[in-house]
Amino acid sequence: MQPTILVTGGAGFIGSNFTLQWIAEEKTPLINFDKLTYAGNPENLRSLISEPLYSFHQGDICDRESFRSLLKEAAPRAIVHFAAESHVDRSIRGPDDFIRTNIDGTFSLVEEARAYWAELSASEQQAFRFLHVSTDEVYGSLGPQDAPFHESSTYAPNSPYSASKAGADHLVRAYHHTYALPTLTTNCSNNYGPYQFPFLTRFLPMIPWFLTSNSSLL
Repeated sequence: MQPTILVTGGAGFIGSNFTLQWIAEEKTPLINFDKLTYAGNPENLRSLISEPLYSFHQGDICDRESFRSLLKEAAPRAIVHFAAESHVDRSIRGPDDFIRTNIDGTFSLVEEARAYWAELSASEQQAFRFLHVSTDEVYGSLGPQDAPFHESSTYAPNSPYSASKAGADHLVRAYHHTYALPTLTTNCSNNYGPYQFPFLTRFLPMIPWFLTSNSSLL
């Protein structure tokens, strides 16, 4: 049997693009663990309904028992963690969900991943990875004359969203240094592309509906 990877939040914007590309290019099994909140859209992955390499499990990353069961069943060689509450404005209006999902949820994942990883053979432990997908907003804001952020930039989150992601980053880092869990963290800037949730589009303005419905105006 080919080794499996387990993706959290695979029905979201970035997660679904990753999932589709993985199946198309890597051609190895992928399990998508997603709660299907406002930004998780099963339609993003409709093309994979009959794909034997893809499977979907609906669940909450804060539900440790459910995630633990899935780890035992799937025996993944890697976990790719996309699941998160996102967008600064939403976090200002309601920070509670951001703390629960981004911090408590990530804690649940690294705890269960640590317990799972500890039971693997030495060779499986060496090959295993926990990839945590974060954001550059943990570094704060740049002025017009400021130098770009880099991996050693000081964390300076300015919103509940960025603070919750910074907390998650620190948890993942701590589990690597304390328990030797093989982790990776990415801090990318804003993304745009197919399957983006419309009301969270920030990098580019949305094309008005009347232009998409009338090609003669384009």
